[in-house]
Amino acid sequence: MKIFVLLCCIWLLGCGRSEDELRKFIHEEMVKASAKSFITNAQVVGPYSPAVKVGNFLFISGQIGISQETAELVGNDIEAQTRQAMINLLSLLTEAGFDSSDVVQCSVFLKDIKDFPKMNLIYGGFFAENRYPARSTVEVSNLPRNASVEIAAIAFKSKI
Repeated sequence: MKIFVLLCCIWLLGCGRSEDELRKFIHEEMVKASAKSFITNAQVVGPYSPAVKVGNFLFISGQIGISQETAELVGNDIEAQTRQAMINLLSLLTEAGFDSSDVVQCSVFLKDIKDFPKMNLIYGGFFAENRYPARSTVEVSNLPRNASVEIAAIAFKSKI
């Protein structure tokens, strides 16, 4: 971002722009980069936003395998819950104008680390091969609604 602003300043100065026009341009670019919006129309289990967009970044809160229609977990098995958690995550991405190719990092929380291979198989199918985001996976003692898995993500889109 700093390099972009610097290059734009050089270009604007070379085009005979006044110092006031340059300041206005820089201010507008900084406002765009720091704009914040909240996505709030998804089922949540507590006082938080399902996703927050800041500039070109989207921060998605942890998603569990809860059906948006019934507000219930979709099943007791890790595969069904992972699939639904990823569907919920993709729904939030889409609503914000992003897609799975924009995801740069995921955090996966498993109630039982032995479920890792099954979760991994389902999770991997939601991303293009060899374009997987960075990821950390940890075992936790419990999750909301006694879910088996929770997945959070950070996405970045260079142009919105």
